[in-house]
Amino acid sequence: MATCVWSRFARSGCRLGIRSYKKSLKRGYCSSQNDISSISLAQPVPGIPTPQYASLGQMKHESHVTVLENGLTVATENKFGHFCTVGVVIDSGSRYEVACPSGISHFLEKLAFSSTTQFENRDAILQELEKHGGICDCQGSRDTLIYAISAETKGLASVINILSEVVLHSNITHEELEDTRSAIGFELESLELNPNPEMLLMEMVHAAAFRDNTLGLPKFCPPENIETVDKLTLLRYLKNYHSPQRMVLAGVGMEHNVLVDLARQCFVEKKSPLWLEDGSVVDRSEQCDHSVSQYTGGMVHVEKDLSNVSLGPTPMPELAHFVIGLESCSHKDDDFVAFCVLNMMMGGGGSFSAGGPGKGMYTRLYLNVLNRYHWIHNATAYNHAYEDSGLFCIHSSAHPDQMKELVEVIVRELVNTSNQISTDELNRAKTQLQSMLLMNLESRPVVFEDLGRQVLANKERKQPEYFYHLIGEITEEDIKRVANRMLQSPPSVAAYGSLSKMPNFEDIQSALVSRDGRMPKRFSLFRN
Repeated sequence: MATCVWSRFARSGCRLGIRSYKKSLKRGYCSSQNDISSISLAQPVPGIPTPQYASLGQMKHESHVTVLENGLTVATENKFGHFCTVGVVIDSGSRYEVACPSGISHFLEKLAFSSTTQFENRDAILQELEKHGGICDCQGSRDTLIYAISAETKGLASVINILSEVVLHSNITHEELEDTRSAIGFELESLELNPNPEMLLMEMVHAAAFRDNTLGLPKFCPPENIETVDKLTLLRYLKNYHSPQRMVLAGVGMEHNVLVDLARQCFVEKKSPLWLEDGSVVDRSEQCDHSVSQYTGGMVHVEKDLSNVSLGPTPMPELAHFVIGLESCSHKDDDFVAFCVLNMMMGGGGSFSAGGPGKGMYTRLYLNVLNRYHWIHNATAYNHAYEDSGLFCIHSSAHPDQMKELVEVIVRELVNTSNQISTDELNRAKTQLQSMLLMNLESRPVVFEDLGRQVLANKERKQPEYFYHLIGEITEEDIKRVANRMLQSPPSVAAYGSLSKMPNFEDIQSALVSRDGRMPKRFSLFRN
């Protein structure tokens, strides 16, 4: 019966479509009475209004910033839609743990959205969010901790209440601490067993680049500190680094005045944070760490047998991993955009990416590395920018027997960044970076994070048009200048796997300062 009804409805819809098409012909939307297939697609359809396309000049962004009486900064950007993304971005992270046991930020990330003075447990928070179609997340990095919620805009008052409870009034019970210890231990084991050790390698290269200070401190809790971190340790850290002056409440998709009023109710007029109510914490006199990062360079390597890292009928080949990094610049530096363009120009990826290297992939690490050396499995460039420094690095991998050749190929590409740059590759990199900038900002959560991070760092948000035009103004001389600046710093090296063929640090350093990037030849009576 349902099928017959649907068939009649479909037939009637077709008849209606035909009649409406004939009426459009009579109204003059198509000047020709011929079949629609006879109209050329190379010309606009006669009688149809000219379409209006969105362009950068038509995009209007307006960010509002207000600082409340307790020092909390509220930033918003209103966007059309029924949903919003709002969260708290805090100037907190592993870089500030120099006087604390490493791993506190890792614990806080795992403890987020647990029980508070108002909500009995995590389930109670999630059930409240479900009423407004909401989801929540907490992400920690070396220099920020972000609590974020996406939900319907009509539930904004409830969402801000949850955020204030989670950020300021977490209970941190014994059971929650034990569950967090188990979760962190499991995560560390997973990192060790993961066939792709990229996260471990990024930890290692940062530890080599900023040895024993700020950005070089471990982002993941070391195994020996899992039982050391307790509630009192966490509260003392929260007292110092989670003050209102170090927070930005950022929101996308709501009126600014509405969020300011809710922030005042939940973050100013509510009772004091948990750590200020605990007498053992109030009497403490620790101060925030204001250390400036010190780039040192160096080498961190872990010898490990990766021959059986992945099991199954089609196991991955045995690989040795090599990461080389050089100091770049902070996101406040005038050369920041030039480094971003250089990173896009280097590009790279894996040898199995999207049909294999060479199919529409024109970055240097594809053209000069992955296309030419079939035995290299990965070569990818990264640029990490922080408030006071940065790290430009290339992660590569190959069979352990090819380690010496791999290092020489990658070092040579780094040295060549200061040599001749073609106009085509520069324009391609700039266009790709501009496209990525605008496409990423079509996502509301990305706009939220961009808003929060910029306001936290600069007290304002610079609009996409600003960076779009800066990217377009980058010249070949700019790329050569930042490349030479980068090459003047000592290298930071991370190596992981079977490293018997790994060149020593001095040889890598010598190759970087040479003209062609080649390793010095050393005479040996014995071959490896």
